[in-house]
Amino acid sequence: MDSAVVVGAGVLGACVSHHLARAGVRVVVVEEGVRPAGGTSGATFSTDVTHLKTPYTYYRLNRQGAEEHRLLSETLDGPAWRHPAPLVQWADGDAAHRALRERALRAMGWGHDCRFAAPSVLRELAPAVDPAACAADEVVVYDSAAWFDAPRFVRTLLDAAGRHGAEAHYGVAVTGLTRAGGRVTGVVAVARSWSADVVVNCAGPGADRIASFAGVRLPLRRVPGLVTETDPLPGTPLTAIVAAPDIDLRPTPGGGVLALSWDVDARLDGADATDGAPRELHRRAGAVLPGLARTRIEDARIGVRPVPRDGLPLVGAMPRAPGLYHLVSHSAVTLAPVLGRLAAREITTGRPATELAPYRPDRAVPGGVQDENLRAMDRRRPAASP
Repeated sequence: MDSAVVVGAGVLGACVSHHLARAGVRVVVVEEGVRPAGGTSGATFSTDVTHLKTPYTYYRLNRQGAEEHRLLSETLDGPAWRHPAPLVQWADGDAAHRALRERALRAMGWGHDCRFAAPSVLRELAPAVDPAACAADEVVVYDSAAWFDAPRFVRTLLDAAGRHGAEAHYGVAVTGLTRAGGRVTGVVAVARSWSADVVVNCAGPGADRIASFAGVRLPLRRVPGLVTETDPLPGTPLTAIVAAPDIDLRPTPGGGVLALSWDVDARLDGADATDGAPRELHRRAGAVLPGLARTRIEDARIGVRPVPRDGLPLVGAMPRAPGLYHLVSHSAVTLAPVLGRLAAREITTGRPATELAPYRPDRAVPGGVQDENLRAMDRRRPAASP
C-alpha cells in the first residue's frame, strides 16, 4: 500500500494522516474547508469524558485514546494541545443525583480515577465558581481529566505528517470517487482528481455523502451543537472543567470560557443558531461563573456532530466498496489518537485490528444507542435528527 487520499482535515483525518505518513505512505489530505479543523473539530467542547462511555469495551477504547493523547503530546514538537484539569460534576434533584452516583461508582469499578467530595472542594479546584451555584450535598471529581485544544491538535498532527511528505489541499470539495473493477481508486474534485490505493473517509458529518459516491450508506445522523467562547475571564480564572446541571464549562487557551448546553442544543434549528441561543448559553454560564458578567462572547460556533445510529464509531471498509475506508465517530477528539493509529495499521498491513471489530460500518445496528452519554444527550432533544 503506497498511497492514500484522506478526505477531511479534522481530528480523525489528521491522526490517520500522521500515522500513514510515518509508515511511508504517500498521503494527500483533501479538505472542503479553508483551514484544518475548520468544521466540527473546531466547534466542539473537546473534553475527555471517558468516564461517561458505555459499554465497557467502548469505555476502554476511549480510555486508550485519552492515554495516547498524553503520549503523543510528549513526543511531538510544538505547544501542547492537551490540558490536564480536574472535572467537577454535580446534579440537581434526588433522581439526577442517584444517576450521577451510579455512573461514578461504575467508573470506579472500571478503575477510573474519580471520587466523591463535599461541594466545598470547588473553592480549591474551581474558585471562580459561585458556591451558591452548587446546591448539591455532594459532587463527583474526576482528577485525571483533560480538555483539548482541537485546532492546535490538528495543526500539530498535520505538520508532523507534512514532515513525512504528506500534502494538504484546502477549499477542495470532493464531488465524486473514481472506481476501477469495482474498487475505489481515488477522489474527484471540481478542478482536479487524485488517485490512490485507498481513500480514507474522514469527512465527519459529510461522511455519508462521500460513501454514497461509492453506492454505500453509513448509519449516521447529524446533530448540531453550539459552543460559545468568551474573552478572558477577569480576576480568578477557571481552573477546572465544570459539569453543572444544564451547562458545561471549561477553560480556553486564551483564558476565556467555553460553554455547552445540551438543553440549548435541543432548540437549534438545523445547523443555524438563533441570535438568542448564544446569549442564553452565556446567561447560563454566568449563573455559575459570576465573572462572566464582565466578559463578552468572542465567538459562537455550530458544530454538526456525526453521530452513528448506535453511538459507536464506524471504522473500516465495506465489501461493496473496497478501497474506501471509513473513519467516523462522535467524541472523535478523545478517540482520534487510538482510532487513527489502529486504522493506519489496518490500511498499511491489510490485517484487521481486533480492537476495531465491534465498530465495522456494515455491522448490524441495534435499535437503541449503546453509548449512555449519547442516550442522555438524546433525552434532551425533542426527536432524533435525521
